[in-house]
Amino acid sequence: MKVFDCTALTIAIIGAINWGLIGLFQFNLVSFLFGDMSLLSRIVYILVGLCGLYLVTFYMRLSDRSVD
Repeated sequence: MKVFDCTALTIAIIGAINWGLIGLFQFNLVSFLFGDMSLLSRIVYILVGLCGLYLVTFYMRLSDRSVD
């Protein structure tokens, strides 16, 4: 499970960096690398979104640790 957590966190960080690049420089790294809304770029966006949703479970796991 730890490998899955680290992979999800890495993908979410890549997504966050892309959003930072868009906000600061109006440069979309995903579109630059894979094309503007190509199938591959859409897959990247979907993976980032799914990883973000999965990482919400970290809050539940953190609250479980604080009880111990």
